[in-house]
Amino acid sequence: MIEVNKKCCLSCEKPLRGRSDKKFCDDYCRNGFNNRMKSAERPFLKGINAILLKNRKVLESFFSIETKSLKVSREQLLQNGFRFDFITCWYTNRKGNTYYYCYEYGYLPLEGDQYLIVKRKGLVI
Repeated sequence: MIEVNKKCCLSCEKPLRGRSDKKFCDDYCRNGFNNRMKSAERPFLKGINAILLKNRKVLESFFSIETKSLKVSREQLLQNGFRFDFITCWYTNRKGNTYYYCYEYGYLPLEGDQYLIVKRKGLVI
């Protein structure tokens, strides 16, 4: 009698029953396997996300509901922990001005180490 190769769970290595394309015996094993696979990249991504969220929070702290935009100095941003090397996107308008964004809050570099802080109205992807 020829023995058929039985597939095993990628996480716990128990024999699988059911569909021929099944990889895991249950959701617990599937989640555990995927969490282990992603764990190597997590510290790096968490660090970047923390910086981006901090940048957003700093820009938001200067903003108020009454203002559509305001000017702040580079020093003010740096004192609050802003990191200019981390942004989520940038936008160049028709005039050639480039706005740098951390999520919906952005800034436009001006002359004399001044920055115009703005808030994007709608989500543009």
